[in-house]
This record gives sequence, C-alpha cells and structure tokens, in this order.
Amino acid sequence: MSASAAPPAVTPAARRFALIGGSLGNLVEWYDWFVYASFAIYFADSFFPGDNPTTKLLNTAGIFAVGFLMRPVGGWVLGRAADRHGRKSALTLTVTLMSVAALLIAVAPTYGQAGYFGALVLLLARLLQGLSIGGEYAASATYLTEASARNRRGLGSSFQYVSMTCGQLLGLAILITMQHTLTTEQLQSWGWRVPFVLGAVFALVVFWLRRRLTETEAFTEENGGGTDTARGSLKALWEHRREAGLVMALTLGGTVAYYTYTTYLTKYLIGSAGMAKSTATLVSFTALAVFAAIQPAAGMLSDRIGRRPLLITFAVGCTVGTYPIMTALGSAHSYWSALALSLLALVIVTGYTSINAAVKAELFPTRVRALGVALPYALANALFGGTAEYVALWFKDAGHEKMFFWYVSGCALVSLVTYVLMPDTRDAALSRAEADADTGAGRAPAKAAG
Repeated sequence: MSASAAPPAVTPAARRFALIGGSLGNLVEWYDWFVYASFAIYFADSFFPGDNPTTKLLNTAGIFAVGFLMRPVGGWVLGRAADRHGRKSALTLTVTLMSVAALLIAVAPTYGQAGYFGALVLLLARLLQGLSIGGEYAASATYLTEASARNRRGLGSSFQYVSMTCGQLLGLAILITMQHTLTTEQLQSWGWRVPFVLGAVFALVVFWLRRRLTETEAFTEENGGGTDTARGSLKALWEHRREAGLVMALTLGGTVAYYTYTTYLTKYLIGSAGMAKSTATLVSFTALAVFAAIQPAAGMLSDRIGRRPLLITFAVGCTVGTYPIMTALGSAHSYWSALALSLLALVIVTGYTSINAAVKAELFPTRVRALGVALPYALANALFGGTAEYVALWFKDAGHEKMFFWYVSGCALVSLVTYVLMPDTRDAALSRAEADADTGAGRAPAKAAG
C-alpha cells in the first residue's frame, strides 16, 4: 500500500470507542464463562447425585475443565476468521455463541428431572463456551492492542483483564445479592439459573454494540492487498512457530496463577479454611475489584519501562510466594486476613495479566496475529489453566493439598525462564504505517508487521 493510499489517522475519540466496545463485549463473555465456577457450589447437587461434596465439585470442575478443551478449536477457527475477515466480525460471532451457551445452562434439566441428560446439556454448553472464549481472547487481545496508540498499547491491552475481571465481579455481585435475598435452598433449587439468563440478555446488548465497532487500522491496511491466501492459516503460523512456542511458555505460569487466585480461591477458603460461603465470596469480590483497578496502572508502567520487567517480577513472586501465601490462606479465618493475602497474590499476578495481551500480539505480524495469539494461548490454557482447579481438588481429595502449591510455583518457574530469555516487545511495529514511521525516524523497526 502506498503512502497516498494509507488509511486515515484514527482519532482519539475513535480509539476510546473501540476500547470501550471491545472491553464491554469481553466483560460479558467472561461473565458467562466465570459465573459457572461462581455458582457451581449451588448447582453441583442438581446434576450429580451422592453424598461427598468434594466429589460433586470434582464433577462440575471436570466439566469446567472440558470447556477449555474446546478453546484451541475456537482459537483456531475464530482466530483464522479474525485474520481473514476482520477482528470485528470475529468479536461479533464469539458473543453470539456465548449467548446460546448461557441459555442452554439456564434451561438444563436437573438429575431428578432427566438423569444425566442435564449433565450432558451442561457439557454441551461448556463446549460452546470454550469455543467462544477460545476466539474471544485472541480477537479482543488483538483488537485492543491494534486499536491503541503505539505508546499506549500496554494501557490499552490492560483493559482486557479489567473487563475479564469486571465480568467475574458482576457474577460475584449477583451471587452476593442472591445470597442475601434468597435462602440456600432457593439458590440450589432455581436461583442458580438466574445469572445465566442475565448473561444471555447482556450478550444481546453487546451484539448490538459490536456491530457498530470499526475495524482496526492494522487489519484494514493488511486487507487492502487482498492477495495473501495464506493469511490466518496454520501454514502461516508455522512460519512463526518460535513465537507460538513463546506464547505457550509465557502463558503457562500466568494462567495457572490467575485461575488459582480467582476461580479456585472461593472454594479454597470455604473448603480448606472453613470460611462461610458469604464471607469467602465477599473476600473474592473485594480482592478482584482492587485487582481490576490496578491493571491500567501496570499497563502504563510497561509502556514506560518495557514488558519484561513486569513479567519477571510476576514470575519471581509467584515462584517463591505461592506456598507461603496459600498456606496462610488455608489458616485465614477472618475477612481481613484473607483479603490481605488475596490482594498480595493478585498484585503479584498483575505483572502478567496487565500486559500479556499486548506481549502476545506484539510477537506476530498482522496476517497471522489473531491466530498466533489464539491457538498457542488456548492450548496452554486447556492443558494448565482449565485444569488448575481440578488439579487442586484432586490433590485435596488425595490428602496432599499442599502439593498443588508446589505445582503452581513450578509452572511459574518455567515462565520465569521464558521471560528472562525472550526479547522485550514494547517497541514492536504492528503495522506498515508504524514500520514506515520507524524508518522515517532513522531507526529500524523492532518488528516488521505484515
């Protein structure tokens, strides 16, 4: 594309709308994804008979983990769609799939009504959610990063975990409200269905919003050529297999730590620390609210000092801090002590969550960026993030709960080695316009895109 045919400059107002639109859609997607884990303590009895509560949670956690198995498929299918047909179209499709999945869970029959058919419906819904989320992460990470100004990509991409966490907070807020307005029997009987109905309604609103988003400058510029038939293909991704391997390795520690201190934390405080359900939920809610608020600050810091310092700080803190933090949480019986420990853990995790979307997007050229972010990330999540809660409960059921703490530390150690060896991606050029700007300024682009 010639300079004269370059896309018009993106206005600050357009960038803000893109970030808001991409973030709100991401919020609803992850609300639907996480509300399953938040309400599992109430609907486990509805689908699985028996007297052992840990076994029931293992069954629901198993279905939660199965959803992650579809994430690589969603990452491949929807990542390819985002690279070939645009980030906007992929974002619209993912929220549609999530709406259908939420409705399926809302109407799933219980074991008393239809035997294990209800669990089968639950499984199908989680598979659809996994397909949707597999594409959502890549499309939103790519969209938020490409839609941000070059010197604010860390800040822009940090809103992915702001919106992810706010989605979880919304689910927890609904849970807390229902805990104070309904009895436990009502929650277990029908109340757990309410958040899934709401999720489907929220998704319809987001569908309308995402239809009005504008495509990113980087994709529009790349799509203008129209001759690259390999764009978004596995063949094109193979040309960047080293970067794909980096995405898997840098994701490993972050995803295990994130799911440990978010989705598993409430169950750990209830089952191991003996905390009341309502208190444990309030601890999680407060800690996650602070966690969401500090993401942009960490993103802005990375725009100033680079991505690697934050990643290395996270990995060191998680490697050496997981065992003492989790051990102390297991003995925390008050709200304030549990909150302080949870905040300490989530501040450490912020070094990964605030910038991982930008780092992954900055590793790949435009023609394969969404797929390059999606597929290796989804594989790492399927193998490690989605199974974190199941592994934790398995160790607990086997009588070796503290082995899980070492498992989390080991995963973080693998990522630490990756962070130390990988290049910093802050100055990467994500489009030909950015690469041309580097050339005009007399410096070689850190990474030529396209």
